[in-house]
Amino acid sequence: MNMKVAFIGMGTMGAPMAMNILSAGYDVIVHNRHRDKENPLAKKGAARAASPAEAAKAVDIVIVCVSDTPDVETIIVGDNGIINSAKKETLVVDMSTISPSATRKMAATLAKKGIRMIDAPVSGGSEGAQNGTLAIMVGGDPADVESARPVLEAMGKTITHVGPIGSGQLTKAINQVVIASTYLGVAEGMTLGLKAGLDMGKVVAAVADGAAGSWVLDNRAAFMIKNEYPLGFRVRLHAKDLKIALEAARVLGVTLPVSPLVDQVESGLIGRGFGDEDVSAMARTIREMSGVDG
Repeated sequence: MNMKVAFIGMGTMGAPMAMNILSAGYDVIVHNRHRDKENPLAKKGAARAASPAEAAKAVDIVIVCVSDTPDVETIIVGDNGIINSAKKETLVVDMSTISPSATRKMAATLAKKGIRMIDAPVSGGSEGAQNGTLAIMVGGDPADVESARPVLEAMGKTITHVGPIGSGQLTKAINQVVIASTYLGVAEGMTLGLKAGLDMGKVVAAVADGAAGSWVLDNRAAFMIKNEYPLGFRVRLHAKDLKIALEAARVLGVTLPVSPLVDQVESGLIGRGFGDEDVSAMARTIREMSGVDG
């Protein structure tokens, strides 16, 4: 358990993920662009670093969990990035959700300096991050994946090696396509029941154990019924992820009829100032279009 881990990105997902690694007994050093977000980890015993380069210089594994492709590129290959200080054989684990092609490019750049990289995006929302029950989709060299597995197990319930570098990001894109249609379907179903005047608690109970059952139905239908959307995963971040999936589909020549509709709904929510609400807020749009709300 003497492995040293750096964790960069103390957001809604990253902070509890780093806390779980710390709780598992690893030596952890943390860095965040807004330094005050490091404080809760520091109070629990984590060291702090002033930059990604400082965080990476004396550790075995560097985990990155931030919002978007440009942020990851700055952290990994930027002027003050990991590439400038990490020792040979350091393993970079990118747990952000970003472009698969950018992932492969960064991995190739790191490899020239003898630094290893895997991509390991996650699903499970803030609840999964807090409880250490995330589903982790990993792309990379099998040996690198196995060396990271003990640390990944501190954060996730399911760790699946899906293929070479970039495959984790492609799998996450598939995940976001599937949940896009699921959220929209649940939003439509709840709105239909509300407009019909049904007892929605009974409706959800009736369909939850059948073929319509899903995590979204179990965990988000009640919020859609109340028209309240406490944060689990932000609309704007799912919209970003979905655009990655749509770009991958364009490159591969795959037709996705539902995902562009969800993209429009989410873009509308973001434009109206709801981008920081939970993804289930797409029910807000369906309810309004259906006359449930004024």
